[in-house]
Amino acid sequence: MNEFQPLVFSGVQPTGNLHLGNYLGAIRKFVALQETNNCIYCVVDLHSLTAQLVHDDLEGQTRSITAAFLASGIDPKKHIVFNQARVLQHAELAWIFNCVARIGWMNRMTQFKDKAGKDRENASLGLLAYPSLMAADILVYRATHVPVGDDQKQHLELTRDIAQKFNNDFSDRIAELGLGVEMMMGEEKVNGFFPITEPIIGGPAARIMSLRDGSKKMSKSDPSDLSRINLTDDADTISKKIKKAKTDPEALPSETDGLASRPEAENLVGIYAGLAEISKQDVLNEFGGQQFSVFKPALADLAVEKLAPIAGEMRRLIADPAYIDSVLRDGGDRARMLAEGTMKSVRQIIGLLDN
Repeated sequence: MNEFQPLVFSGVQPTGNLHLGNYLGAIRKFVALQETNNCIYCVVDLHSLTAQLVHDDLEGQTRSITAAFLASGIDPKKHIVFNQARVLQHAELAWIFNCVARIGWMNRMTQFKDKAGKDRENASLGLLAYPSLMAADILVYRATHVPVGDDQKQHLELTRDIAQKFNNDFSDRIAELGLGVEMMMGEEKVNGFFPITEPIIGGPAARIMSLRDGSKKMSKSDPSDLSRINLTDDADTISKKIKKAKTDPEALPSETDGLASRPEAENLVGIYAGLAEISKQDVLNEFGGQQFSVFKPALADLAVEKLAPIAGEMRRLIADPAYIDSVLRDGGDRARMLAEGTMKSVRQIIGLLDN
């Protein structure tokens, strides 16, 4: 019996400028994963419609995210980089998964509750079904691993539930067609068509907070540009934002326990740890007992060293939209071939005639 070949999939929405939190929490992880895995990285432009149906410049935002991927070191020749709308099989599988998933599952999604707010009846159907499309994004390539942040873990759990229900509902048909793949479910070996995708979580800087309020996540939508470091910021802007970042009057502690009630201090230490790829305790071993007047310049220098080259390359790439489009076109062609292979089997399993 065949086994699933390891494959990493992840996507980023083209909504606003990417910032330091996106880089440390996701994109740098993408770059590291490509060294030892086959990877597919997608600009999920269809997902962006759930947050904002009418965009001023969706094409430009899509190119900007792609530029960030490339400038950070993702190799579009060895791996696949594309935008979701080029591969219609995502939407086709999402509709099938809408028929597999249960309304109760969708209603339990905390992101839907948060984004819909009190006026749930006025929320779009797309917002409710967002996790079904995310499941299709992953499973149309039968991806085995997905790097996710804390805010997406529940959606990946739903992806696993959808895959398992599909495998169970069509188990006889999958076996009849010889399309089953052996996998482990707990301690039991089972056969199914879709993998039970595993999350990739963690790292020293998986969650970066606002530079103006350590209790809030760094966000593209924050009205204050000083709250975040954009990946397109130049060296002077990066330094200025770090020097203006909110802190408290105390010196840095020597142990990480001392950061517990100091969100701004913990955030800046976490940013340093993420950029240097060391632990927070390692940072405090070097700077514990020092005032922020010493720590902030060191952090600014490190941030400029790591981020300014990416910003410069992003600006160069964005000025060449034809090249970015060629990358997306090539990636879309390669992704479409893989996705159509999956969908031909799905149509057979369900009994849809497509020839």
